[in-house]
Amino acid sequence: MIFAIEEINNSSQLLPGVKLGYQIYDSCIAVPVAAHVAFQLSNGQDPVFYEGSNCSQSGVVMAAVGDSGSTPSISISRIFRSFSIPLVSPFATCACLSDKQQHPTFFRTIPSDQFQADGLAKLVKHFGWTWIGAVRSDSDYGNYGMASFLDAALREGICVEYSEAFYRTDPPSKIKRIADVIRRSTAIVVVAFAASGDMKVLLEELARDLPPPRQWIGSEGWVTDPHLMSFSFCAGAIGVAIQRSVIPGLRDFLLDLSSSEVAASSVLTEFWEDAFNCSLREHADLNKRVCDGTEDIKRLENPYTETSQLRATNMVYKAVYAIAHAIHNAVCEERNSTVQCDKHISLEPKQVFTKLKKVNFSRNGYHVSFDAEGDPVAFYELVNWQKTESGVIELVTVGYYDASLPKGEQFRINGNLTWLDGGTQVPVSVCSQSCPPGTRKVLKKGKPICCYDCIPCPEGEISNIIDSPDCFLCHDEFWPNPMKDACFPKPVEFLSFDEVLGIILVVFSVIGACLSVTAAAIFFHHRTTPIVRANNSELSFLLLFSLALCFMCSLTFIGAPSEWSCMLRHTAFGITFVLCISCVLGKTLVVLMAFKATLPGNNVMKWFGPLQQRMTVVCLALIQVIICTLWLVLSPPFPVKNLTTYKEKIILECALGSAVGFWAVLGYIGLLAVFCFVLAFLARKLPDNFNEAKLITFSMLIFCAVWITFIPAYVSSPGKFTVAVEIFAILASSFGLIMCIFAPKCFIILFQPEKNTKKYLMNKS
Repeated sequence: MIFAIEEINNSSQLLPGVKLGYQIYDSCIAVPVAAHVAFQLSNGQDPVFYEGSNCSQSGVVMAAVGDSGSTPSISISRIFRSFSIPLVSPFATCACLSDKQQHPTFFRTIPSDQFQADGLAKLVKHFGWTWIGAVRSDSDYGNYGMASFLDAALREGICVEYSEAFYRTDPPSKIKRIADVIRRSTAIVVVAFAASGDMKVLLEELARDLPPPRQWIGSEGWVTDPHLMSFSFCAGAIGVAIQRSVIPGLRDFLLDLSSSEVAASSVLTEFWEDAFNCSLREHADLNKRVCDGTEDIKRLENPYTETSQLRATNMVYKAVYAIAHAIHNAVCEERNSTVQCDKHISLEPKQVFTKLKKVNFSRNGYHVSFDAEGDPVAFYELVNWQKTESGVIELVTVGYYDASLPKGEQFRINGNLTWLDGGTQVPVSVCSQSCPPGTRKVLKKGKPICCYDCIPCPEGEISNIIDSPDCFLCHDEFWPNPMKDACFPKPVEFLSFDEVLGIILVVFSVIGACLSVTAAAIFFHHRTTPIVRANNSELSFLLLFSLALCFMCSLTFIGAPSEWSCMLRHTAFGITFVLCISCVLGKTLVVLMAFKATLPGNNVMKWFGPLQQRMTVVCLALIQVIICTLWLVLSPPFPVKNLTTYKEKIILECALGSAVGFWAVLGYIGLLAVFCFVLAFLARKLPDNFNEAKLITFSMLIFCAVWITFIPAYVSSPGKFTVAVEIFAILASSFGLIMCIFAPKCFIILFQPEKNTKKYLMNKS
């Protein structure tokens, strides 16, 4: 500060012709002392009080530089605000001092802890640490700073395992308890928002036993202190620091000390005696020699002569220059390209305060200005404690945090870091490991949000990011892969011609159709024989034709459903089956009428001749045609993707459109089949050799049994097996008809021709 004032007093550009005076007080970082000094400065130098509106008229201080601590600065600022005396602090960082309601005349050249807290939170987040411990000084600096950091950490999703406050004067038992908390914790990273003196006490306690491996994150209050770097277990510590600077001429000024200057200052005397281990005072310490004048400060190597790492010093330098510029703007003006200052102006602290809010200048490449809260632009260096080859810890700048840059560009690391124990791998400090894709986070009861379990996603749901809070459903036509981290299209399933089941059904359909054609060929070749002519050969050929159609219509159920195939498969099946049953019913009626006609006086056969038989078949089939037509017109079957039967695949099938239409078709077939069965059952005791009714009864029994069992099987079969059940019912009932009615006759025609005679057929048992 003295160097800056002398530099200003010797300047021809800043306050030319005006000399600045100063008084230096030591507040001892104690609030009572700081308050006493503030009152002294506020009262001025007059020995008496005036009874006017002002307490004193002369010697009132225009501005003050200080204090270095936040708590004393708060007290001084509250006293100064009543007198509008500006206070410019080089090292008080508490965010509370930015409150202009409480501290309207407070300024500072060091950034507010609010920016430091944001920077530390971003630093922790940058390296993926979500589980940390926190310690702080039990002071305004530590408490307000840690409160700002915890708010910023919460916004970044960082959890704090513990937060402990302590002070250097606390009982050793309390310091030991906090050290034990750090030792027992699971958090590897510890953020310390503390003053250097407080941190020294804590680190000394940790060093008593085997220190735990911890990654220390430091605030600017202690992370640049060279005395703390002797604690080797803190190697790898990183933190934010005030920008390193160079003040030209300061080293020469510091080394230009005469014995008389040293003896005149109690502070310099104490420094001199400690640096050279000698005594300048009369009552010398018996353990120290008397300083003899041979001491050479230029050869001294200690923090006093080290000016290459100036940090807080530059804040003092800028504070003095800020006040000087404010006074310059209040008393000086430029006339004819020269600056002239009025030495005799009655300057009030309020004028300096007003001008101080508007200062904007650069000195030695460092910009100085204040925002509306009295804070400068926030700029921090990121520093890292790195061990050299000799084992000594040195401070290395590895990046910066500039709050004036756009969001996303404020934080930059441009150097290699070392971590705890000198490692090169970033340590991991999390409460729970990240949940991989395919799982979701479930918070542990009673634990912070960073502590969770990883639960696999439920069936049909996925998560495709790390630490997903939720799983989400795939689209209806998609299904998760086995890892449950991506959705893939569901496989589409239908009864195809390529699969084994489809091939088997096609083979049986073709065999059935071939049997029908073969039987028709045999009947046509032996159409003049009695066994073919016995039961209306015309109905037999029509029945064989309709059976061939029944076998072939089952093929429409195989393959991918389309709009036309859905309409064709049900209607073709319904009509061809009714045609079959109508023919069988006609043959049954022929048997009954034939035996009725043999009774005396009964000529019923003339009312049920070939024409009537054809009309019966046509009328019965026409009813089914009408039912099918109404079904297709009103609500036809249509292809649909069944997404409900199976969750993991899509079933392509034909929706019925109208369930009433479908069951009306089946019901009509069933009604004819039952009626045919009853008539055939009544004719079962007619003479054996002519009795086709027994064969019809047995075929209808098979037919009805198949379709009765079909209903529950159809309803309960899933997916493509519904179609397979329907095809099986068609084939089984069709084979039942052809095997029961036509197989015995073909066997007689081909292998027992002696029975294919009118005499044998007319023979009654």
